[in-house]
Amino acid sequence: MKTALITGANRGIGFETAKQLITLGYFVYLGSRDLNRGEQAVQQLKALGLNTVEVLEIDIAKSESITNAKTQLSSKIKVLDVLINNAGILGEMPQQVSATSLENYHTVFQTNVFGTIEITQQFLSLLKKSEAPRIVNVSSEVGSITGNSDPTWEKYESVKAYPVYSASKTALNAFTVALAYEFRNTNFKINSVTPGYTATEFNDYKGFKTVEEGAKPIVNFATLTQDGVTGKFYSLEGEVRW
Repeated sequence: MKTALITGANRGIGFETAKQLITLGYFVYLGSRDLNRGEQAVQQLKALGLNTVEVLEIDIAKSESITNAKTQLSSKIKVLDVLINNAGILGEMPQQVSATSLENYHTVFQTNVFGTIEITQQFLSLLKKSEAPRIVNVSSEVGSITGNSDPTWEKYESVKAYPVYSASKTALNAFTVALAYEFRNTNFKINSVTPGYTATEFNDYKGFKTVEEGAKPIVNFATLTQDGVTGKFYSLEGEVRW
């Protein structure tokens, strides 16, 4: 049975992604920074008959938590097939780029960029033992520099409200490209995926996509066949401009 670790999976898109992967026959380690909430999420899945799941306490903003999680998981499995870097934060609002604090930037980047990089580096040793390792970095279209600089883009104005969050997703995309290049001659498939504007607690349920729709492209890229792409940025609708 293939194994997957999903960060920030006790609710929202991460939870739905776990549900879909379990349905496809994966054993999912449901990452949650709050152990109690993670355990509650596991019980919700098991109540649906989805039993191949276990909580893994992990706060990706804290190095010690990442290290502890790696130690715990390594004691349970020898191979990790899929890592989905889903955990992320929006940061304090409003985010007027000329006035928002450096602390806000530091906080957002610590989770969305540095924490994601650290957990990826920590779990690479388990991923390298897989015959078909997959890494999915959950990004956002707001991180598209091409889109942000194109006045004809339909989201050109709306995305300007999130400059801190946007910058963190741009950096995450750059990490995806660099990591995919490093592992270009291996069986790794490493991509950025945006779920789109999905109705979750993250955005006060203002999104127009369902969690099922938001999770679908993530699952698609977590289960890519060997002829799949790597080092790309995709949504459910197709390739996204960097």
